[in-house]
Amino acid sequence: MTLTRRLALTCAAAFASIAPTLAQTADKAIVEAFYTRLINPAGAKDKMAEAERILAPGFQSIGDYSGKVKTRDELAKQLAGFAQFMPDLTWRIEEILQSGNRFIVRSRASGTPKGPLFGVDGKGKGFTLMSIDIHEVVDGKIVKVYHVEDWAGALRQLQAP
Repeated sequence: MTLTRRLALTCAAAFASIAPTLAQTADKAIVEAFYTRLINPAGAKDKMAEAERILAPGFQSIGDYSGKVKTRDELAKQLAGFAQFMPDLTWRIEEILQSGNRFIVRSRASGTPKGPLFGVDGKGKGFTLMSIDIHEVVDGKIVKVYHVEDWAGALRQLQAP
């Protein structure tokens, strides 16, 4: 084998090892759809159908160490309620980092509650918060998400004079 051919094969192998696979690209698209289609009220109108498209049947949403997890159906119902309570709620992806089938997403959420949020009446004020999520994707669907949102910061904004 010639030196030129060896070099070409080495370069091709190196590129293939760093180029995203089609599956990784599709998995990233499913994570992006979680934000654009599922949790944004302006996304899909039928949250349950969209949840079934994006989230695995055994999906788990884990937001703390209480041991309680939200199922796919519970999350879809909560999101439908948020869409009614905060129709201007938006989640915008700021950054996505990937490690294998896990996607770490830093996002920004903002909205204006129609009434008291967690007992705090902002009297028409809005809020902006940061969210950090770790999504695990298997067979093209999100199976688990660990998430932390700065709801305390949102409530401080609603309480501010």
